[in-house]
Amino acid sequence: MSSMPFRSSRPDSWTTPQPHTDATMRMMKYGKIQPMHQPTFWERLFGAV
Repeated sequence: MSSMPFRSSRPDSWTTPQPHTDATMRMMKYGKIQPMHQPTFWERLFGAV
């Protein structure tokens, strides 16, 4: 086993916070927010029960 610690010149992307982006820029990049559950044809036709 090596006792030398791992060093990198580039900061880790997991620990580096991302810069703030406003809602308009996020929408341009990723599109509209999608629901986690897409209603089926019957749910759309009769409404969610």
